[in-house]
Formats: sequence, C-alpha cells, structure tokens
Amino acid sequence: QVQLVESGGGLVQAGGSLRLSCAVSGRTSSIYAMGWFRQAPGKERDFVATITWSGGRTGYAESVKGRFTIARDNAKNTVYLQMNSLKPDDTAVYYCAARSTMTYEYSDWGQGTQVTVSS
Repeated sequence: QVQLVESGGGLVQAGGSLRLSCAVSGRTSSIYAMGWFRQAPGKERDFVATITWSGGRTGYAESVKGRFTIARDNAKNTVYLQMNSLKPDDTAVYYCAARSTMTYEYSDWGQGTQVTVSS
C-alpha cells in the first residue's frame, strides 16, 4: 500500500501560480504511475495529469495543457503539479493518486488540497 499526502493548495488570483506537492511513502515499488485529479463542488472528479514513476512519461487533460506541468523527484518520493495561468475554473480540491503496477488502477489516494482561484 502507498500513502500520499498533498500540500501546497491555497487562494490565488486569476493568472497566478501554485505548486502542489504529493509526498509518497510505503510500497513505491508497486507504483506504475502517479496522477493528479481534481473535484470542483457539485462535479465529478476529473483527471488532470499523470506521470510514470520510472520513465517520467507525462499526460495532461486538454483543459490544462500548456498551463500545468507534472514532475516527480524519485529521490524525494515526491510528485509535483506546477500550475500557471490559473483560472477561476481551476478551483477544486486536488488529489494525487498512485496507479498500481498490478491492476493499473488508481488504488491509493491522498486526502486532497484545496485550490481556490479568485477572479
């Protein structure tokens, strides 16, 4: 099992930037990839970005391409989400999740961190 703890959320004005961090502990050998997801009030949880744990291949939702960057530091067991040019529509609780090498499902989740973008 993998434990995940997000940090770095907060209140920012539109056009601003934030960097989220996800500290990873536990069985990191079981991780195929890490992902960031977000859930706005009254909406479903949506995919934001992903990065493979070993190779560093990335993928993004269309809505954040060119504005958000996912990165990982395996030495620190930390995954980051750099968010630039933030918009009010980016307001949500952001979660990191670990995708298992066994099931290829996102089976472990953090508690989430709130990001609020004011207009």
